[in-house]
Amino acid sequence: MPSYPLRALVLKTTKLGETDIIVTLLAADGCQVRAVAKGMRKPTSRFASRLQPFSVVDLLVHTGRNLEIISEAESVSTHSLLREDFDRSTAASVVCNVLEKISLEGQVEERLFGLADATLEAMEHAPVETLPLLVTAFLIKAMSMHGYRPRLDTCVSCGCAATDSREFSLEAGGVLCDECGRAHPGAQRMTQDCRDLLAVLMMSTMTDIAAIETSRSTQLAGFTLMRSFVTHHLPTRLKALDFYSREVCR
Repeated sequence: MPSYPLRALVLKTTKLGETDIIVTLLAADGCQVRAVAKGMRKPTSRFASRLQPFSVVDLLVHTGRNLEIISEAESVSTHSLLREDFDRSTAASVVCNVLEKISLEGQVEERLFGLADATLEAMEHAPVETLPLLVTAFLIKAMSMHGYRPRLDTCVSCGCAATDSREFSLEAGGVLCDECGRAHPGAQRMTQDCRDLLAVLMMSTMTDIAAIETSRSTQLAGFTLMRSFVTHHLPTRLKALDFYSREVCR
């Protein structure tokens, strides 16, 4: 079987038979790869500690008939703190859950891997109270890379400045001026503070986001709006995002 090296982020592991695991990976080029780690569930497995969700690994992969087969794995970034803390783990799970749904086999999007790695690194070390901001920023950036960049500066319907807009259309993907807002009865209400926050998050690096000062109400409003935006445009259930929403909004 031909083999090749692969740097990847572990998104998910699924049991296969009695001892094997299917590992869902985000490769460095943004493609999704599914590979089998044989014997990973055995106590003596050399893979067990390296192929954990949130970990970045260097792999040697063999091309299989249906799934790739992992023969070697070396840790690059374990992100172990994310698995040891409940709040960080639930936030990081949103990242992997969304990436699993938007990444595709053979479809290159190199920015996705960089975004994922930077987000997990920030989540590992940022103050816990800033995690919702990091999750919201990740959702905005990931959806933008997926072709759904929210428009926050001009009306998404007519293109006017919409400087005082208080409406956001999930379907159209952006703010609406007052006139267009009246024509979209299903638009979501949005405060100016929420709009300003989303614009800042879209333009900020993940390392800078922890320093952004905002009220908890604005933080939650931004997260709630982006969660609605993501679930509207991704035709699949995002269990980790649903769970995180219940935790952060309670």
